[in-house]
Amino acid sequence: MKKLKNEKELVKKAIALGVEYGEKRGAVEFEATDSATEKLEYIYRLLIHDKLISPIPETDISQKTIRHKLAMWASKQNDGIKPLIEAAIKNLAK
Repeated sequence: MKKLKNEKELVKKAIALGVEYGEKRGAVEFEATDSATEKLEYIYRLLIHDKLISPIPETDISQKTIRHKLAMWASKQNDGIKPLIEAAIKNLAK
């Protein structure tokens, strides 16, 4: 796993997008006291559940791999939350 050039900023973007996605979807309400680690893990599991990303093998899951996976996901998100919600609804309907 090669670290992305701007991975730290992409992780911040992933948290922002994931929090907005989860709250608009009605799946979660994050608190100000929730740590970044907790948010990242919840966002990761939610995106897997909604079939928006592929899961990391259970033996390879760590905070580092989750951060990397979500950074890669965030790097591909340019259109905001609306397309994510539409994609999730489409995937869940299958």
